[in-house]
Amino acid sequence: MQQVSCQFSVYPLGASDLGAGIDAALATVQRRGLSVQPGAMSSIVNGPSEEVFAALGDAFEAAASGGCVLVATVSNACPI
Repeated sequence: MQQVSCQFSVYPLGASDLGAGIDAALATVQRRGLSVQPGAMSSIVNGPSEEVFAALGDAFEAAASGGCVLVATVSNACPI
């Protein structure tokens, strides 16, 4: 399995509390056993590609109680 780094952002749409959706997304990624480094504008997660892509799907579902946008950049060439 290939190791990847991923920078991602989740934007819940139409929610009065954006933090709840973002927190839910981050917690979902962490429950998969991946380490997440949250930032002001995006978060970083590293791990096996299959796990990272599955975690992104879970994060989207966790944040998408209404509309949602997820933006991700995945690389297998960035230092982990």
